[in-house]
Amino acid sequence: MNAQDNLAKWENTTKLPKYLKDQLTELSKDSSWVEDAFSQDINFGTAGMRGRLEPGTNRINLFTVGRVTEGLALLIEENGEEAKKRGVAISFDSRYHSRDFAQHAAQILSKHGIHVYLFDDLRPTPELSFAVRHLHTFAGINITASHNAKQYNGYKVYGEDGAQMAPDNADRLFSYAQKVEDIFSVETAPVEQLRADGTLQLIGEDVDEAYLAHLKEVTVDPEMVKANADKLKIIYTPLHGTGKMLYDRAFRQGGFDNVIPVPSQSIIDPEFPTTIKPNPEYRDVFEPGFKLANKVDANVIIATDPDADRMGAAVRKNNGDFQVLTGNQIATLMAYYLLVHMKENGTLSSDYELVTSVVSSALPFKIADDFGIKTKHVLTGFKYIGEEVDRMNKEKDGKFLMGFEESYGYLFKPFARDKDAMQGALMFAEVASYYASKGMTVFDGLQEIWQKYGVAYEITKAVEMPGIGGQKKMAELMSKLRKEHLTEINGTKVVKIQDFETQETIEDGKKTPLTGFPKSNVLKYFLDDETWVALRPSGTEPVIKAYVGVNKKDIETAEKAAQEYQEVLAKLLK
Repeated sequence: MNAQDNLAKWENTTKLPKYLKDQLTELSKDSSWVEDAFSQDINFGTAGMRGRLEPGTNRINLFTVGRVTEGLALLIEENGEEAKKRGVAISFDSRYHSRDFAQHAAQILSKHGIHVYLFDDLRPTPELSFAVRHLHTFAGINITASHNAKQYNGYKVYGEDGAQMAPDNADRLFSYAQKVEDIFSVETAPVEQLRADGTLQLIGEDVDEAYLAHLKEVTVDPEMVKANADKLKIIYTPLHGTGKMLYDRAFRQGGFDNVIPVPSQSIIDPEFPTTIKPNPEYRDVFEPGFKLANKVDANVIIATDPDADRMGAAVRKNNGDFQVLTGNQIATLMAYYLLVHMKENGTLSSDYELVTSVVSSALPFKIADDFGIKTKHVLTGFKYIGEEVDRMNKEKDGKFLMGFEESYGYLFKPFARDKDAMQGALMFAEVASYYASKGMTVFDGLQEIWQKYGVAYEITKAVEMPGIGGQKKMAELMSKLRKEHLTEINGTKVVKIQDFETQETIEDGKKTPLTGFPKSNVLKYFLDDETWVALRPSGTEPVIKAYVGVNKKDIETAEKAAQEYQEVLAKLLK
C-alpha cells in the first residue's frame, strides 16, 4: 500500500481521536510529509521505536503503539500460559501521551489474558528494568523518548532479564506486529473490567521501596560519605522528568542531605520549557542550575534526563566557571574512585571487570590495566553490558565493577539491567565527597587523573539524515565505506579497521576474524596518532553517529584535535 492509500485509510477511519484528526488535516497539506509519514512503517529495532508524535504509520501514535503491543501479546501467547501469568510491567515518562500509550498497551495485553503491572505514575526507566526482574515478568514496556525533544515519544521493550529485548525476540515481535492488517482493529478491554478481574494491577510505592533498598548498595564507603557530605552542596535537576519521583529519597538514604533541586526544572512538564532538547550532554540544560549554584555557592550540578537513565554533571573549575563533563569523563572519575577505594581497603582483586562499549573512552581501560583488573568491550547498547554480567555470573570468571557508555549511561549494581541515572547520581555524589575529603574539587580530581594517565578526549556527533530517503542514504554510505576503505583521516594514517558487520579486522592489508561480538553495522578506525574513529547508524533515529577519541598531552590540544576530526567526518558523511 502506497503513501496515498495509507493516508486515505487514516482519513476515512472513525477511530482517530480529535487531536490526531486535527493534526492529520493540517499536516497532510504537505505532500513531502505525507510521503514520509505513510510510505513505510516506523522502524522497530532492539532498542524499540522512537518518532515524532504525529499521525501516520512512520510515526508514534496510539495506533502504531497498539500494533507493536499486539505483536508483543502474540509473542507472549507463543510462549504459553506461564508467560501470560508472569505478564508485563509497564512504565511511562513525562512526555505528551505517555500515560495514554501505557494504558492503551495495558488494555491490549490484558485483552489477551496477559497479566499487566502498570505503574500508577511516571517512573525512571531503570526502575522499570528493576521491576521486570523484581516481579519476574516475561517482559516490560517503557513509554519514553529519553532525551529527545518534546515532539517525540517512543516505545522500548524489555526481556525477562530486565535488559532491552534480545534481537531474536524483538524480531519475532515485529514480525507479528507487521501481520496486523488493520492498524485500527487491535482490540482492547475496558480498564474497569480488567481491574475487577485482577488482570490489570497497579504498582508504585511497593516497587519504589524495593528499588530504593537496592540503591543503598551503590554507596561503597558510607562512613566517608557521612564524614564529608556536609562539605558539599549539590544542585540537582530532573529536567522536567521522572528523576523527580525518587531523587530526594535516594540522595537522603545515601547520606546526602544538601541536595538542592532546580525549581524551574523540577516541574513535570512535557514541553521541557527550559531547554530545546532535555539532554544532559548539552550545556544549555544546566543554565538554571548554574544560576542556582552561584546563588547558594554549590560546586556540583547533577542532571538526569527525562526518563532518568542518563546522568550528566557540571563541576566548578578553579576560575569559578562551570565545566560540563562528558559521559566519558564522568565514567573515568567514577572508575578511578572505585579502584582507589578498593586498593586502599584491600578488596581489590584481579577478577574485577570493567565493561564498556566499543565507542567509549579508552582512558578507563588504561586505568583498569594499571590497577590490574580485567576489561571488556561490547557493542553499543546496555543490553550487551547486561549480557556480560550474566556471562560472568554463569561462568563465575569475574566480578562486575561497573559498566558505562559514552552516552551518559552507567551501572554499578546489576539489580537493574539498563543504564541507571539514579545509581550514577549517587556514585558521582560519592566521588565529590571523596575529593572533598582531600580538600579537592571534582575538577581537581580530573586534572590529577590526566596528569597520571594522559588526556583522553572524545566527541560524539549525530549526523542527521531525515526523511524517507534517510535510511537508504545511511545504508549507501556504509556500503561505500566498506568497499572503499579509508586509508587516512584528516591526513593521519589509518592503521587498523574493525568492521563489526562483516566481523573482520583489516590491518596491513590483511583480514582476520573479529570475534566475540554479534554482527552490528559499525566501523571503527584506529589511526597512528592513537586516535580512534567510529561510525554507527542509529537503530531508532535517522542519524549516523560519528565518534572520535584522541589522546594528547593537554586538554586544549585534545579538544582542538577532536573537533578537527569531527569536521572532516561531517564532510565525509554529507
